[in-house]
Amino acid sequence: MSYAKRMGRLGTETAFEVLARARALEAKGRKVVHLEIGEPDFDTPANIRKAATEALEEGFTHYGPSAGLPEFRKVIADTWSRDRGIPCDADNVIVTPGAKPIMFYVMLALLEEGDEVLYPNPGFPIYESVGNFLGARTVPYVLREEKGFDLDLKELESKVTPRTKLLIFNSPHNPTGAVLSPETIQGMAALARKHSFYILADEIYARMLYEGRHLSIASLPGMAERTIVLDGFSKTYAMTGWRLGFGIMNKDLAVHVARLQTNSNSCTATFTQKAGIAALTGTQSTVEAMNAEFRIRRDTIVKGLNQIPGIQALMPHGAFYVFPNITGTGMTSKQLADALLEEAGVACLAGTAFGAHGEGYLRLSYANSLENLQLALQQIGEFLSVRTRA
Repeated sequence: MSYAKRMGRLGTETAFEVLARARALEAKGRKVVHLEIGEPDFDTPANIRKAATEALEEGFTHYGPSAGLPEFRKVIADTWSRDRGIPCDADNVIVTPGAKPIMFYVMLALLEEGDEVLYPNPGFPIYESVGNFLGARTVPYVLREEKGFDLDLKELESKVTPRTKLLIFNSPHNPTGAVLSPETIQGMAALARKHSFYILADEIYARMLYEGRHLSIASLPGMAERTIVLDGFSKTYAMTGWRLGFGIMNKDLAVHVARLQTNSNSCTATFTQKAGIAALTGTQSTVEAMNAEFRIRRDTIVKGLNQIPGIQALMPHGAFYVFPNITGTGMTSKQLADALLEEAGVACLAGTAFGAHGEGYLRLSYANSLENLQLALQQIGEFLSVRTRA
């Protein structure tokens, strides 16, 4: 059987592979602490579940418009205009089954073969994967620990060429938990205006900030037309399995993205969109409670990691990930991640799952109970202690 050559350029997301390995160990009776998957461990809030149930009973089980239910798109536009200062209305919003399709559709709509895409390394692996799949030239910009995993604007500009079509960034950031400074956001906007390229702003963790307010680049002067904001409900409202995301973009691009959805998914499930309306218009106390718990877990895991010889961890400022430096253990990222799973019963990800510049790091998700986080810290410490003595 012969397959299209482009399939060889398509990557994957290692978190799901490690999860499968961990589940296989559990099937054999092993106890595994799951710190590999980027998924809140809380239940979807009750008001959202109730809205979905009512929508099903009311008959929201049929096709909807490819771009999304008009009333849902309006609620999104009103919310993001009010809370993030993004000038938009319902026609700027496209609703998709999860946020990843926005990434895929936007790149399909914008990129010709040979166009250049700037993306973060370490960073979410699907950025590079989709760019490569489409035949674009993917150009990494490096996020370094010594800068708190913020980016270097001079280094970024040095990578811009006449073929640069798109810059992707993510803040709060997966895998490091870093939050880009307002000066960096403003500097990227200036570069986009100067060199006339688009920006894909992955804001999926924007509600998961531990201090300060989120600055959306689309709210800055002249940026709404050249920015695509990617967001969704999976992280903020613990709705990963609901597959509900959206993009905010200029209206011409929105027409193209809606057509891509017509040709692939047709539409997003209507009852989940009704649940999304409830999420945005209902109480936000559950979001605040989840974030308060994540803050406690963050403080616990960072303190615990920094007490383990060979490991150093910066304090994340957003999301629910910590990205510790493990070079002091004398092991590579993959060696340590594999050993922790197989020997210590702790599932986490090698930093290299997020690009070559993730070498020397692990990503641990603290979307797990305090009890399990403390157990994981104990088992990591014991494993490294035994290895050191050996």
